[in-house]
Amino acid sequence: MKVLILKPSSLGDVVQALPLLRLLKLHRPAAEVHWWLAAELLPLLEGDADIAQLIPFQRKSWRSPAYWPQGLAQICALRAAHYDWVIDLQGLARSATFAWLANGAFTIGLELEREGAHLAYDLAVPRPKDRPHAVDWYLTVARALDIPVHDRFDWLPPQPAVATKIALRWPHDRFRWIGLNPGARWENKRWPAKHFAELVRQLGMHDADIRFALFGGADDWQLAETVRATAPERCENLAGCTTLPELIEILRRCEVLVTNDTGPMHLAAALRKPVVSLFGPTQPNQTGPYGQTHLALTHSLPCAPCMKSRCHWAEPLACLSGISPARVAEEVRRRLA
Repeated sequence: MKVLILKPSSLGDVVQALPLLRLLKLHRPAAEVHWWLAAELLPLLEGDADIAQLIPFQRKSWRSPAYWPQGLAQICALRAAHYDWVIDLQGLARSATFAWLANGAFTIGLELEREGAHLAYDLAVPRPKDRPHAVDWYLTVARALDIPVHDRFDWLPPQPAVATKIALRWPHDRFRWIGLNPGARWENKRWPAKHFAELVRQLGMHDADIRFALFGGADDWQLAETVRATAPERCENLAGCTTLPELIEILRRCEVLVTNDTGPMHLAAALRKPVVSLFGPTQPNQTGPYGQTHLALTHSLPCAPCMKSRCHWAEPLACLSGISPARVAEEVRRRLA
């Protein structure tokens, strides 16, 4: 059996789709699984034992006619693979088009009721009426394929070679590490940097063994540096300094992650680490850290959650700034205990 999974992006969405892959391989170990993935996320799944082939999606390159011959060759290779199942977990017109072009024996996807993607599927799986978490929706697809659903799988298997490299680079085993993720793609999903800095101050007051690892992309380096400046002897600014596999292994060493609604939050949840998540414009019950959404911290406002990338409230970002550092510190201590 050959299976193509289409879930190109984003980081958090891809991580949340992995349980379907793990269960598929557990119950149909002979299946040869290929994954259509955004090129920038390839390091996340490179070398994964459950994936026979990664197919890079060069989204930006498709804008250039010069890339079209290469793109057409990729489509021809998809068709030549003769997939038994094509599983579209993106549910948008672009992914549905590739699913249709792959011409598998059976195509299944998410019914998002927009962009007409469901027209390309043999079976469109609607989101249950109670609008469950994204992971549970993906697992509804697994059930539709008669794949048993349970949690007895390793979501992000250890990578010993990467872990050894991390241990040599940051040999801090005697400390208790807390991860902090102050960035996010939307500015109005960011808990204020000054709040993160105050959290560092409060948590470090009474425990000399606590250290902080600051995560994020290269664009978040200055934001993380603002937080690090509060206690430079206790903080490591790793923003933009790690590969995705390295980030995963560092998160595996952390006891708790304090984070905005962004990709590393889902990595920590997949590692089954305690996550103190900070939510403003988005809904934790649908996109929060899986298994811990009920613990997400929010600040009640009439406009929240607005599900918008820009804040229009009279007091900008009040839904997040209203979550006090003292409240977060209390939750972190509770999780550490």
